[in-house]
Amino acid sequence: MPHRKILLGAAALAAAIPATALPEDRGERALDHIVVEGFRLDQTLPEVGSSVTVITAEDIEALGVSFAVDALAAAPGVTINSNGSFGGVASMRIRGAGSEQTLVLVDGVPVNDPTAPGGGFNFARLDTADIERIEVLKGPQSTFWGTDAIGGVVSITTKRQEEPFEASAFGEYGSFNTFRGGSSVGYASSRGEFRLGLTGTETDGISKADRRNRNPEEDPYSSRAIYSRGGWHLGVDTRLEASLQWSTADTAFDSYSADAQGNVADGDEDDETTELTGNVRLSWPLFDGRLENVVSVGHAEIERRSLAGELTTFTADGKRRIYRYQGTLAVDARNALAFGLEREETMANGDEASSDGYFALYEAKPVEPLVLTAGWRVDEHGRFGSQSAGRLAAAWSASDSVTLRASWGQGFKAPTIFQTTFFCCGATAPNSGLRAETSESFDTGVEWRGVDDRATVAVTYFDQRTKDQIDFSFALGGYENIAKVDSRGVEIAGSYRLNDWLSLTIDYAYIDARRGTGEPLARLPKHSGDLAARFDPDGPFSGTVLLRHNGTERAGSDASLGSWSRIDIIGAYGLSDSVELFGRIENLLDHDYQQVLGYGTPSLSGSLGLRLRY
Repeated sequence: MPHRKILLGAAALAAAIPATALPEDRGERALDHIVVEGFRLDQTLPEVGSSVTVITAEDIEALGVSFAVDALAAAPGVTINSNGSFGGVASMRIRGAGSEQTLVLVDGVPVNDPTAPGGGFNFARLDTADIERIEVLKGPQSTFWGTDAIGGVVSITTKRQEEPFEASAFGEYGSFNTFRGGSSVGYASSRGEFRLGLTGTETDGISKADRRNRNPEEDPYSSRAIYSRGGWHLGVDTRLEASLQWSTADTAFDSYSADAQGNVADGDEDDETTELTGNVRLSWPLFDGRLENVVSVGHAEIERRSLAGELTTFTADGKRRIYRYQGTLAVDARNALAFGLEREETMANGDEASSDGYFALYEAKPVEPLVLTAGWRVDEHGRFGSQSAGRLAAAWSASDSVTLRASWGQGFKAPTIFQTTFFCCGATAPNSGLRAETSESFDTGVEWRGVDDRATVAVTYFDQRTKDQIDFSFALGGYENIAKVDSRGVEIAGSYRLNDWLSLTIDYAYIDARRGTGEPLARLPKHSGDLAARFDPDGPFSGTVLLRHNGTERAGSDASLGSWSRIDIIGAYGLSDSVELFGRIENLLDHDYQQVLGYGTPSLSGSLGLRLRY
């Protein structure tokens, strides 16, 4: 396939052609000021010892995407599987680790679904309108965040009001009779700030089951979301913050069919989901500002109902609540210590679980260009007992142009409530001997930045091993620790600014992930990546041309999905300082492809919209 040859050829040349992983060109000065909040020590990107991708609101706008899952696909090492567009279940893998092994945070609150068998998060419904930034922390992060962070963390920060007054609205209409719109308003003063917004989507959709398999029925999708965030200065650097997000979605699905590809065909299935996430945070300093204290309480809940026609076939109700304290002590100019404790309480369909965590992180800068980080965490879980995780990392700015990084970390994932309570198939009780899944990983990399800020290239090698992975056993009639996964590979990200109005970016990942038997993981391509050209000349027009590639992958024990490449075009035209016309063409060459066996994807499609800012 010619697009594949172009992409892989570009990846092979990335080390020679200075190339950032996203459409926005970021020079050295910008990188030096991007603080990675997910590592809990307020380190800037040059100080971070392990691999992380930061996706900003500007990146999301340049990509023209409506849902977070499409923005995440731009991060090297991240692969996406979606069983149908417009609300279908969308899962992501970080370096081969599944969605159920990835902790998802919204303003620091865990939002993984406690009612799901593996406790994963469905990215298909998460709109981008309220997202300020997404951090993708790759590899085990349990030292920072505890359970579920066995393969990585996706930390989402919502937008905060900064201007004295700001209002915006947008609306777009596109293929499949799709309408998406929203608005927001915010106010800020010396006393504090507040922001309120809403967004909604309505579409006739496409058939979840691939239309090429004689499935013409459209599966509609609708969603609504309300979000708010505010902060108040209480005096003497004491600050109170709160955020709240509420959403509801109605998604049509197709039905199980034993005779169809992927066991799915047209049918009358429907899923209704309501989600609520909130967070309250109080921060205050002590000892002349040397000790920063933060106390927070977070709450997330989800209600799901599935219907076949008018018959309710499934209901689920889950809640997660987190109580957290963190202190960060600036020992001196070269040493910092963070420490804290957390309590998490989880409920799923009437069953409950809880855990208590204690952690300490130490940052040292023995010489100016070298940053060392070490951490340790212990969790006491009410169902499976005690688990600990350690971490070491180093970042060395060898020169103004070269940064070397290396990190080692451990992760763990407690069995979910579903896994510890479900049994069937002749079993008389659930498996009481389930152990936590554990992982150990290291990565090392180098980043080069040109002295003129025109070019960057970063190469990272990783190796991760997961043990005691939990899977369902028909012989046991329940869940047990039966799987082992080894994953290793290379990530490449780079950018090159040809002139003042044109820049090129590339990201590429090679991932070789196998079970203990040597069998490659399903739904995981070895090769994936993006190649993008961004146009931003002086004047009203800006745009991005994006080539996205996904390599061949196994779809099961006896099936596979072919590689695919897709070209998208995104553009915007400023009619005035406050009015902008924007549009997107997706799958320009109208290629047929599948992300999950039996499930279809949109053909050539597009949308056109108007954005107002005051």
